[in-house]
Amino acid sequence: MKTENKAAIIFSIIIIVGVISIYFFYNELDLKRNTTNSMIVEGKNNPSEAPNLSGATGYINTSQNQLKTLIENNVVLYDIWTYSCINCIRTLPYITSWDDKYSDMGLVIIGIHTPEFEFEKQKQNVLMAVKKFGIEYPVVMDNEKEIWDAFQNTYWPRKYIADHEGYIRYDHIGEGSYKETEEIIQKLLNERSLSLGTTTSNVKLTTLNEFEHSTFKTSELYFGYKFASNKNQLGNLEGFQKNQIVDYVIPSNLRQHYFYLDGTWKNNEDSMELISNTGKIVLNYNAKQVNIVAKNNVLLEILVDGEKVPDNLLGVDLKSDSTILISEPRLYNIINSDITESHELIITIDKPNFEIFTFTFG
Repeated sequence: MKTENKAAIIFSIIIIVGVISIYFFYNELDLKRNTTNSMIVEGKNNPSEAPNLSGATGYINTSQNQLKTLIENNVVLYDIWTYSCINCIRTLPYITSWDDKYSDMGLVIIGIHTPEFEFEKQKQNVLMAVKKFGIEYPVVMDNEKEIWDAFQNTYWPRKYIADHEGYIRYDHIGEGSYKETEEIIQKLLNERSLSLGTTTSNVKLTTLNEFEHSTFKTSELYFGYKFASNKNQLGNLEGFQKNQIVDYVIPSNLRQHYFYLDGTWKNNEDSMELISNTGKIVLNYNAKQVNIVAKNNVLLEILVDGEKVPDNLLGVDLKSDSTILISEPRLYNIINSDITESHELIITIDKPNFEIFTFTFG
């Protein structure tokens, strides 16, 4: 083999490895995880006590005094979540099921709602989400991240399970491992039963259709300059400009996994806000599912590869005419497919004040 050919092959391999490394590096920067990462503490050899929940900024389905009583002598699952996080949302059917099945056996579930975006600090918005997702267990609002810090947490979602003596025996980051998590719940409830001289019932494990993620997908894209500081995938030459109002023009050449803006937008800490009468967002993505977190009353038109979204790609929140009405601040599912696909997504906004925070993918 010629020296030139060998050098070309080696150079190509280096480029491929580099691209893959960058992809996984950026994924590791995500605070919201869909991966599985668990820690189990057997017995009480090296456990730590669950921190108290001081620093809470609000209570839903409970009060401060009720919570203290609930925790005592019970197994407690602490679920750190935020209501616009798709990875958190996917875990909720399991958590609400466990609440239904085990609350009478000594399991207490406490949702610790630690917001990512400013609108998630408003109690009315959290109440809306609690009702929508059928959450009947206590939810503690952690707007200042004091409870988050007490747990030394770094991810959404995250589940800690403490035994009836208050020691953390299980720690899971992200989605998945539902069977493993429920088995830990049953194990700790049995320990509690033996200790307190009570009885528990044999209950079958929960079986739900778990979301299967794309092997290689576009990673989360942030519109706020604060969140994008380590992960800038705004493709416009104008770039992010802190707290400035910027006229954006979409260039002729577009890169995959980067988003592009057209129109006049204000660069906010956690979002982009449309100032001009109309605007556009263009993205070449690779995924099964595309979601946006957005707010303010506005009608969006969605096109895929220049056409209306076909039925096999219609998201839950997208109408058959390829439009979506943004009302309350939350996550909206616009693309939903059974298989991973690559497409050009075009979002056209019909009036100002529309605010978008992030793209997330599945």
